[in-house]
Amino acid sequence: MKSIPKLIRRFVGIGVLSAVGLLLLNLLLLALITGKMSSNLQPWMTAEETLNHLRQTENGYVLDEEMKKELTKQEVWGIFLDNDTRKAVWSTENLPENIPRSFTLSETVWACRGYIQDYPTFTAGNEKGVVVLGYPKDSFWKHMWPNWDLSFIKNAPKLALLVLGCNVAVIFLIYVVSNAGSVKSVRPIIKGIQDLPTGERVQVREAGLLSEIAEKINRTSEILQSQKYQLQKKETARANWIAGVSHDIRTPLSMVMGYAGQLEQSPSMTEENRGKAVVILKQSQRIRDLINDLNLASRLEYNMQPLRKERFPVTALVRQTAVDFMNLDITGKYPIEWKSEERGESAFVTGDRELLRRAVSNLIQNCINHNENGCRIYLSSETEADVYIIKVEDDGQGAPEEEIERLNNTPHYMVCDREITEQRHGLGLLLVKQIAEAHGGTMFVGKSEFGGFLALISLPAEFCMAERRDE
Repeated sequence: MKSIPKLIRRFVGIGVLSAVGLLLLNLLLLALITGKMSSNLQPWMTAEETLNHLRQTENGYVLDEEMKKELTKQEVWGIFLDNDTRKAVWSTENLPENIPRSFTLSETVWACRGYIQDYPTFTAGNEKGVVVLGYPKDSFWKHMWPNWDLSFIKNAPKLALLVLGCNVAVIFLIYVVSNAGSVKSVRPIIKGIQDLPTGERVQVREAGLLSEIAEKINRTSEILQSQKYQLQKKETARANWIAGVSHDIRTPLSMVMGYAGQLEQSPSMTEENRGKAVVILKQSQRIRDLINDLNLASRLEYNMQPLRKERFPVTALVRQTAVDFMNLDITGKYPIEWKSEERGESAFVTGDRELLRRAVSNLIQNCINHNENGCRIYLSSETEADVYIIKVEDDGQGAPEEEIERLNNTPHYMVCDREITEQRHGLGLLLVKQIAEAHGGTMFVGKSEFGGFLALISLPAEFCMAERRDE
């Protein structure tokens, strides 16, 4: 159940990232808004600039044209109050009528702090007087009594971090609580999906946000169980059919072989009939071998064949199998050439000696069966790391590319999906493949460098210590 912690970590990560992202977004918006406002909302600096551009002449105070245009642009009116008389000795042309031209001391203080006739005012002064600028009524809001506890100012960074931490914690708590139901619903769903490949029946509680998915999982489990049951019935029936047919054929086949053998030995038989009896006996023996192969293949497929494992030198077994076939080849139509690597002589395989002998025999017999006019058989061994490779090939008619492709990729070589009259590479190679896989190896077929058919058996092997030291 590694998915549940991963899912929880994902939810937590999304929550934290959301909180941090929201904070960064707020800071960015604050910076954008502040930056936009700072370019045209600096009335105190404007008042200072106005005071600096205001010159005293013989005819009174005069403001230069550039500053006049700036004040007009911002719709600002202004006056200059003399220090001694506290009267307006200069004013802009757009000065409203309701603005007084002289101020008492308290009115001057009020103008410096806040408003004159609801116009927000900003001031700047020197030794001669004070410049008062009035902005449109709806342009600014002024906090007129700003005072803060000094300890609050000193602790402001800590308080900001505390508030930030509380906000993040609240967001995280809300996120966890809101997703707790989803996580609780997802847990049995994930477990149900993980249990489906095991083949066992799965029953997920159909409740919560994902009840519909739970229902689908339960339905899928029922379908898989039904298919599993039907497949087991079919496979059991097939295995029983193979075993039954094999048993039923053995008795009449034994009688056919017995009578054929008697006819072959009968002195009253003509040579022509004796030859026919030999053919009957030979073909009956092939039928018997096919039945044995079919039974063995079925037992291997269902793991019913016990392996009598032992550790033995595999090269000696292969060599002896080749010698047996050479002794049986009286006509000399199927000469066998044997070649073994020096390293292969020290190879040991742990497995069933008789089954491996059967596999090599099947490959040699396959070359004989599919080349009735004779061929040369090449039997060799190779080694790669800790793998022992048995190679059987011939210079006969071989097999088409389509057939080789089917042999390497079709699970059951005995399956035939087309009408054919020629002999097929089939059950014998299936048996070889099953024997190789039962020993942890593989089988591969292809075209021989001699122009015929090629078959390889790769088996895990051990090599004697002396051989390893030589490497």
